[in-house]
Amino acid sequence: MTWRSLTVFSLALAGATAAVAGNVTGAVEITNSQDPAVRKNKDYSGVVIWLTPVGRPTPPLPPRREVMQQKDRHFLPHVLAITVGSTVDFPNLDPIFHNAFSNFSGQPFDTALYAPNTSKGQTFKIPGIVRVFCNIHPTMSAVIAVLPTPWYATTPPNGRFTIANVPPGEYELHIFHERAKPDNLHFLEHTITATEDGVALPLISISETGYIPAPHLNKFGQTYPPVPNDSGYPGAKK
Repeated sequence: MTWRSLTVFSLALAGATAAVAGNVTGAVEITNSQDPAVRKNKDYSGVVIWLTPVGRPTPPLPPRREVMQQKDRHFLPHVLAITVGSTVDFPNLDPIFHNAFSNFSGQPFDTALYAPNTSKGQTFKIPGIVRVFCNIHPTMSAVIAVLPTPWYATTPPNGRFTIANVPPGEYELHIFHERAKPDNLHFLEHTITATEDGVALPLISISETGYIPAPHLNKFGQTYPPVPNDSGYPGAKK
């Protein structure tokens, strides 16, 4: 077999392998919630679902670049899923200064204070859940799920999700929801079998029973002042 023929055969084999990967689909619902958006609007957004292969290694994860904006004193999106080794940019689209940080879970980081219309980036090399805050504004929070797998999805408001191009085989299904207790989420984990035709999962019901919101401290481990002091920063609204 010539090198040309071997190359064509290899490409054809790779295409055939990719072609048999199916989609894993499903939906989540959130129960026993005190969140108004969930209770009134059935907003089931922000749940992260991912698959890790059983008995075989995860394929290499090429680094990606994602964006979490700071706008109107919110992080957007509020929940972001990325692969290990990816970089997240935090552009400041507000007319005030921000300081994104995380210091008690996942991978600690600190962008330091930076001005409007500028951006800071952070690379996440450790799998886990990173809870993000602003050192100036106590109401700003977000979650970055750093995942050791290319097969994941984050739910939109209707709760439906698709994990695309999952090769046939066994996988462990994992779930994260920021207002669910870890024990409740661990109970929902189980092994699934993906096929080349795909698989539709049964409804995943996530209970928020036992969730108690708690205030967080700033990056120095201190309580925030009663009112964020933006007035001293250039461009701040008076």
